[in-house]
Amino acid sequence: MTATLDLWPIGNCQVSALIDRAGRFVWGCVPRVDGDPAFSSLLDPAPRAAEGARGFWEIDLEDCVETTQHYVRNTPVLVTRHEDKHGNAIEVIDFCPRFHRSGRMFRPVAYARIVKPVAGSPRIRIRLRPARDWGARDPNRTRGTNHIRYMLSDMTLRLTTTAPVGWIEDERLFRVERPLHFFLGPDESFADDLRITLDTMLDRTIREWQGWVRGLATPVEWQKAVIRAAITLKLCQHEETGAIVAALTTSLPEHADSGRNWDYRYCWIRDAYYTVQALNRLGALDVLESYLEYLRNLVDNARGGHIQPLYGVGGEATLTEWIAPGLAGYRGMGPVRVGNQAAEQIQHDAYGQIVLSSTQSFFDRRLLRMGGTDDFHALEAVGERAWDVYDKPDAGLWELRTRSHVHTYSAAMCWAACDRLANAAAALDLPERAAFWQGRADSMRQTIIDAAWREDTGRMSATFGGDDLDASIIQLLDLRFLSPGDPRFKTTLEAVEQGLRRGSHMLRYATEDDFGLPSTAFNVCTFWLIEALHATGRVDEARMLFEEMLSRRTAAGLLSEDIDPATGELWGNYPQTYSLVGLINCAVLLSKPWSTIR
Repeated sequence: MTATLDLWPIGNCQVSALIDRAGRFVWGCVPRVDGDPAFSSLLDPAPRAAEGARGFWEIDLEDCVETTQHYVRNTPVLVTRHEDKHGNAIEVIDFCPRFHRSGRMFRPVAYARIVKPVAGSPRIRIRLRPARDWGARDPNRTRGTNHIRYMLSDMTLRLTTTAPVGWIEDERLFRVERPLHFFLGPDESFADDLRITLDTMLDRTIREWQGWVRGLATPVEWQKAVIRAAITLKLCQHEETGAIVAALTTSLPEHADSGRNWDYRYCWIRDAYYTVQALNRLGALDVLESYLEYLRNLVDNARGGHIQPLYGVGGEATLTEWIAPGLAGYRGMGPVRVGNQAAEQIQHDAYGQIVLSSTQSFFDRRLLRMGGTDDFHALEAVGERAWDVYDKPDAGLWELRTRSHVHTYSAAMCWAACDRLANAAAALDLPERAAFWQGRADSMRQTIIDAAWREDTGRMSATFGGDDLDASIIQLLDLRFLSPGDPRFKTTLEAVEQGLRRGSHMLRYATEDDFGLPSTAFNVCTFWLIEALHATGRVDEARMLFEEMLSRRTAAGLLSEDIDPATGELWGNYPQTYSLVGLINCAVLLSKPWSTIR
């Protein structure tokens, strides 16, 4: 079966898994999102269930002819129904337990599956074949009365089940005559009644997620799409530390045989800023509060010095990049990369995103912990870095590996750091500091305009002194660096559309980089275009383009990083926070108000 990105995520903000349209676990890392994948077959083109195939967990209905899937409403709990050619059917409920217990969130490194016979006398075969060492080999295993233990690279997982253990080990066909329960989790004895415990976990997990969604301030239009995007963004937060990963996967190529295969299972300061910005618009303050705690620790550890563009979910600074030889890659399109060399790059926009993420804490009285004077002074060290480097070359937000420029986007983000520090100082009644930072921001703004504005072509350039087109220039609007009515923004938008728009989609840029000429569009850039169209009065066009982007989502209601403008096929890591952020932001912007239906 050819791998696709038509995948359904489940998770609990500690671990996650991607489930394909056949109901197979094909991706999932333990003991956390950036760990060794126990389920790795998404990056292994070996034939399904073939000798030596590993890295998956399937519940296979004999003679299956139809499979349908849906989430339990407002949760990441997946229900998969399989029906065979004789009308026999089962339902499989997949989830990762997550609920409050004993005054804290219970989110174990665990996956739960419940199989229910719903019609006739269905026969199933269970193949649980986790992998270890990045798909290189099978784990050793031992067996008990009601469990099987799998010795993985970083931990041992124990499957506890009410199904016959020997039939699972032998991968034997057997009839399902009663609900079967499976708990793949820590190597601990399951003392309680497994059936009652898993049914209770399922009920509490559903209520936990539905309670979280109930607190969201969603737009009246496209509500289902926004809720699904918000749940998935929440799944991308490593709740233990507050870090937010860019995606749940690694090495899904940006387009076929491109070599643009990157590991996105880390916390980019840029991506996390956009994520909390979108969720703030929905009122999901828990994500912001957790992330700010993570961010404050990064700032403290930097001690006023260089801050990396990304860190591990535990705050790790070293993310050495290497290639896993045991996996051939998505559809055989390697390499499979682990770690990300971008952590070693200079990307100056991070300073702006740290301040922008933190500014709300000085104004929002709903927060459990509002920002204070000490927090402000810590951020001033970030502002000093922004002031020092804003007109210096960096790798830019697209993380070019072999060249550097003074990027207008990075410079504008540094300007935003100083501009928002002035706002924070005013909120804290620190007029001298407000004047200081506003003065710096005003000086930086003029320098950026002088260096990036091209009088001859009548547009802002993506680099100082250059004449480059780059979709990130559209973000000058979102940053409030330029206003929608500014003639410079209008002509810049026209130039970006003419040079980078491909039908209904936007490229990041249309020039060769380290890997040649990009051939897929970057989904968040299309959402940036939609925002700009709306701001400049092209509202009908913006809505039409947004509806088309919604139609490009997977059956799960999600988007990856990239899309082929010609075929509409999704590429790149999945689910991608950038893309889901764009969906939420545009829905909030374009939706009619609730007052229209009340």
